[in-house]
Amino acid sequence: MTENESVAVLGAGVMGTGISTLVAGQGLPVTLVDVDAAALDLARREIRNGLRHAQLMGAVPADRDPGALHTTLSLSDIRGATAVIEAITELPDLKAKVLAEAAAIVDPGTPLISNTSGIPIDELADSLPNPGALIGTHFMNPSYLIPMVEVIRGPRTSDETVASVLSLLTRLGRRAVVVRDAPGFVTSRLLHPMINDAARVVAAGTASAEDVDALMHGCLGHPTGPLRTADLIGIDNLVDSLNVLHARIGDERYRPSELLLDKVRRGELGRKTGRGFYDYKETAE
Repeated sequence: MTENESVAVLGAGVMGTGISTLVAGQGLPVTLVDVDAAALDLARREIRNGLRHAQLMGAVPADRDPGALHTTLSLSDIRGATAVIEAITELPDLKAKVLAEAAAIVDPGTPLISNTSGIPIDELADSLPNPGALIGTHFMNPSYLIPMVEVIRGPRTSDETVASVLSLLTRLGRRAVVVRDAPGFVTSRLLHPMINDAARVVAAGTASAEDVDALMHGCLGHPTGPLRTADLIGIDNLVDSLNVLHARIGDERYRPSELLLDKVRRGELGRKTGRGFYDYKETAE
């Protein structure tokens, strides 16, 4: 780590906000960029709350002040960042566009990290002048509490980029597991069809969401159950990821179930909207 180390996070959604909380909580300055001023206002509040939560859980160093948080609507404000983490919506063309724009601003060789749950890294690298600077991460939500990160090395990712990002993750108190590039990598390739199947079980009337999660937790040791996990991920994000996987793998298990699609149409996206498979409005109040 250098004295001037700083991280830029692109996208103030659930994941970008959580990653920003992690970075700030570990004492590094972070610049959070979004195109929506309201999203940035919400992110600032969520980051303050997240830092308090992390402190209560002992997930941040007690002897370290939080890093400075800067939020901005201007991508040009990432100039000087020593690492860029892209965490926008799971749409390949949009991710590729934003990564290319970021690459034109930061210094050559600056690691460009796409936080994706399923898009192959080498697919995104085609948009960059230096494909070797691109690497993937799959942070879990909430990023500031979960200590492990899936890291995806694309076929063109350079050794220098891998070393730099592993060093950053160590600095952030995270354990990294590096995997090879493929649609869905490891975690999404296994988790997302399980959630999809759980939704189909509920839609068929075999069991309620509560009972599915209770059985997966009590019998199989899943920490929260697949449908509570879906609410935490964001059901819209889950559907986007399933579409990516279905298009690239072709297995019908990855085609989003009608219940997931219906929840997206109704705006029942999980915790972030107050309702998904569960109702969070009362707890939010």
